[in-house]
Amino acid sequence: MSGPCLFVHPRRIRHGAALTLVFVSVLATGAAAGSWGAEGPARAADRGSSAARIPIRPVAAGSVESDQVEAAAAAAEEDGKSGSQAAREVVSRSGDRWGAVYSAREYEGFRQHLDGAYVGIGVSARVGTGGRIEVDHVQPGSPADRAGLRSGDRLLTVDGTKATGHPVTEVVARLRGHAGRSAGTPVALGLERDGHEWRQTLHRARLATEPVTVDRVGDVGDRRRGAVRIKVDSFTKGSGEAVRRAVRDVPQGDGILLDLRGNSGGLVTEAVTAASSFLDGGLVATYDVRGEQRVLDARSGGDTRSPLVVLVDGGTMSAAELLTGALQDRGRAIVVGSRTFGKGSVQMPSKLSDGSVAELTVGHYRTPAGRVVDGAGITPDLTVHDDEGPSAEARARTVLSGLGGGA
Repeated sequence: MSGPCLFVHPRRIRHGAALTLVFVSVLATGAAAGSWGAEGPARAADRGSSAARIPIRPVAAGSVESDQVEAAAAAAEEDGKSGSQAAREVVSRSGDRWGAVYSAREYEGFRQHLDGAYVGIGVSARVGTGGRIEVDHVQPGSPADRAGLRSGDRLLTVDGTKATGHPVTEVVARLRGHAGRSAGTPVALGLERDGHEWRQTLHRARLATEPVTVDRVGDVGDRRRGAVRIKVDSFTKGSGEAVRRAVRDVPQGDGILLDLRGNSGGLVTEAVTAASSFLDGGLVATYDVRGEQRVLDARSGGDTRSPLVVLVDGGTMSAAELLTGALQDRGRAIVVGSRTFGKGSVQMPSKLSDGSVAELTVGHYRTPAGRVVDGAGITPDLTVHDDEGPSAEARARTVLSGLGGGA
């Protein structure tokens, strides 16, 4: 959808893309509403694995400490200058290319998203043949739905900028607009359907996310084995439990196609809950915070028998990569598609005196087998590019059928 990808101003898209995994619960200032928890880093660590609400943001390594950034901001304010601008300059010079400083309004938008709300037009997007960006899903009742957009419509331009050839996450960022943009702001689209091109202006609205959708694929009309597709667009609040419910409802003998394509990440604890749907306890990931090792464990009692294939692409990021790596390393799933984005570092935010938030790299997470995701991504067991013959989804369904899950 246009909301689930957490982006800010276009010149800072690379920062916003990574904000799908953030330590929003360990702000130095303590408790705030929603997903800003009351615990600091030490107490979050004491709670152990998946019990702690620990959203991790994948970023590249940096060398600046939060107290340096806070000191620069405070000094600038004493001189009558912008504290947040001074903080941005320090982060920019630090070598932490994914470190960033966000305004209070921007960060509040991210927090609201993680709680399941966003401002957008109500579409999710995918990469089609030749790098074309297509509408994947239209949220019922959304501006896109009322305008008649359909799955499969091609997005040619967004506000005059060509969509083809750009990362799907960047296109979704433009659909959503600048962080903090209010409902009612326009977005001009260039669209194509069945060779017919047209332009249409939609107005963004405040929407509730629908991060998990479930449908059936395969030959099920004659009661033969089929497969259930669980599509997860992002890991916002409640999405992990939605996956668990969907898995519990899968008929015995059916296979599961877990579609994480274009999933920009979200709350790691939600991804761990989703992992618990398919695992009977055990390790999901490890991560370090300034050298201190911590673990994320699955709950016991998950479905370990249903055939499972995970579908990924270059837009699979962060928490979605963590989940994919866990299922692959634990031998629970066959992964099909193209290499994932490769965002697997940990950032911790601290609130500055003017209300803005600085986020700085403090560590990295690893898969159960010890693989580093940051900069490398997850390589599928079966690599498939949609412009090279049968689509990745078609190949994934074939693999699932071979595992005995129908399709």
